[in-house]
Amino acid sequence: MSGDYRSGPWDDEAMGDAEDTATDEVERRGVTVDAALHGERLDKALVAIAGEFSRSHLQQLVEQGHVVLDGAVVATASRRLKAGQRLEVALVPTAESRAFRAERMHLAVVHEDADLIVLDKPAGLVVHPAAGHWSGTLMNGLLAHHAAAATLPRAGIVHRLDKDTSGLMVVAKTLEAMTALVRAIAAREVHRQYLAIAHGAFATASASIDAPIGRDPKSRVRMAVVGSGRPARTDVERVAVHQRFSALRCTLHTGRTHQIRVHLAARGHPLVADTLYGGAPALGLTRQALHAARLAFVHPRSAAPMQFESALPDDLQPAWSQIVAPR
Repeated sequence: MSGDYRSGPWDDEAMGDAEDTATDEVERRGVTVDAALHGERLDKALVAIAGEFSRSHLQQLVEQGHVVLDGAVVATASRRLKAGQRLEVALVPTAESRAFRAERMHLAVVHEDADLIVLDKPAGLVVHPAAGHWSGTLMNGLLAHHAAAATLPRAGIVHRLDKDTSGLMVVAKTLEAMTALVRAIAAREVHRQYLAIAHGAFATASASIDAPIGRDPKSRVRMAVVGSGRPARTDVERVAVHQRFSALRCTLHTGRTHQIRVHLAARGHPLVADTLYGGAPALGLTRQALHAARLAFVHPRSAAPMQFESALPDDLQPAWSQIVAPR
């Protein structure tokens, strides 16, 4: 890939509520229904006076009580209008339009300098806004953490972890650092190692899984090993096996969406509690058993080698110990 920071590689192994809109964010518009709008549906009339919003969003504003007709809230988008009626709408912004705003939150900063931040992301934190998660994301927290984040694409995020994957991430604080880190990831010069707990006994001491990954043709929410996918390689080292579970150390050579999860599931070893890929909850775990434990790269400005390690979090450590050091 090119070094264009706007299309950098992502590593997936990305809560608030739209109703908290501040009053000063909301524009209100009102019109008197004229002959041209007489007999029209309410939602079609709203499109005529607020065409920069989609009809579906305007219908939501009706359902949420933001539209008033002759002084009374109207909640039916199909209502027919009459000439002379007074129509008013509070144009509450879409949740997506408010996604790129600062929200103060605790960030587990492992290292920070003028160029970058290394974070230890907890499970449950979404990295980047997307449908269903337009606020409360790591990106929102970065926008509040330092002013320059607002000037960077994705607030400096150059790779990501899934919502329910914990562990280490590096984030750029300058455009120069972001460009350099994206290029380093594309060149496979950023080394990322994960600890995972999988179902079944992994048969060999080590294995290199080299299988292309793309969108699952049967499910848009899943990825899969498909011949038309992008090249993907994961090296797997067996740490221990106990009963029906394996403790594994996984090293990424590429950063495809859900890569470790997909590769292990394709080998018949889905991650514990990774229900999307067939992993049942077990060992007390209710989220996928995956943790980004080690991150190493060359500093984009000083060229000094940087290496960081993160201990297993409180929910994964007991499960890991049951396999690695069973009593």
